[in-house]
Amino acid sequence: MAFLELHGLVKRYGDFTAVADCELSVSQGEFVCLLGPSGCGKTTTLQMVAGFTPPSAGRILLDGKDITDVKPNQRGLGIVFQSYALFPHMTVADNVAFGLEMRGVAAAERSKRVADTLELVHLTPLAGRYPRELSGGQRQRVAMARALVIQPPVLLLDEPMGALDAKLREEMQIELRALQHRVGITTIMVTHDQAEAMTLADRVVLMNKGRIEQIGRPFEMYEQPNGRFSSTFLGKANLFEGRHEGGAVLVGSAQLPCPAGAPLGLVDYIVRPEKVNFASTDALLRGRVAARVFLGNYWLFQVDTPLGTLQVTQANVGMPAVAEGDEVGLAWAGEHARAVARGA
Repeated sequence: MAFLELHGLVKRYGDFTAVADCELSVSQGEFVCLLGPSGCGKTTTLQMVAGFTPPSAGRILLDGKDITDVKPNQRGLGIVFQSYALFPHMTVADNVAFGLEMRGVAAAERSKRVADTLELVHLTPLAGRYPRELSGGQRQRVAMARALVIQPPVLLLDEPMGALDAKLREEMQIELRALQHRVGITTIMVTHDQAEAMTLADRVVLMNKGRIEQIGRPFEMYEQPNGRFSSTFLGKANLFEGRHEGGAVLVGSAQLPCPAGAPLGLVDYIVRPEKVNFASTDALLRGRVAARVFLGNYWLFQVDTPLGTLQVTQANVGMPAVAEGDEVGLAWAGEHARAVARGA
């Protein structure tokens, strides 16, 4: 049974619809990421769940109770913002204790819960420090501890790692996932970073222009995008417009292998760069390597073909045999492609 439910959630600002007919069910203990470009409605959706933004229509249910009109401070949810919003004049321990004080928790219980939570996020030695004396990652952990110490039913994270540099961000993603597993708390996080969503989430909710485009587990979303937007926002994709007829997709003069179950007629044909191989025989297409870029753990190639420029990636196992200017053949298996009805 769903623990948190959004039913027909809508937010309008005059004639502009920021969120349209949002339907989402989140299980207890699940980690869900709301993913999408700026302005897609993900933060507005989170703010409606938090109670900061009243919905124009729809309902929000938490553990079977309608909280649509409940004030934010009465929902009991834990919230972490990108800015962390720590009190600069308070120590780490006092920042974490603040929410408990506001709830009238007795001093002895408050001290125990603060100590337990600081240990959970590995901040016990820093309890007496002030925010200005902490690194970005440490401040983020304080914000997490402050949200968790009130023992909320749901944790809401609004771009919590947006202020961190790339290396620290990657480290904190792993730490956040491990923390969520240890605590087992239902978590909804907003992010525009697809790699972050796929690293952290049990399920990804991909949003675009106020609507949910696709919901699924990260691997399923990546391997089985349901349309043009999903395929290009979640990773790199080669995308062609074609027609499926007779077991193949016709794109220009090329016949491309079709995955089983593809719809007939006009389709968007999708193949990921890592599924494309250089082939000396039985090539589906021929082209010329326009660019070769080294990206650490893999090589990225851009190959000019009669159908346009294709991207090809290869794992870095040494210097590749293909260089810029080389003529190459390209091939891939039908089961590694995806064909969806045009306009999906």
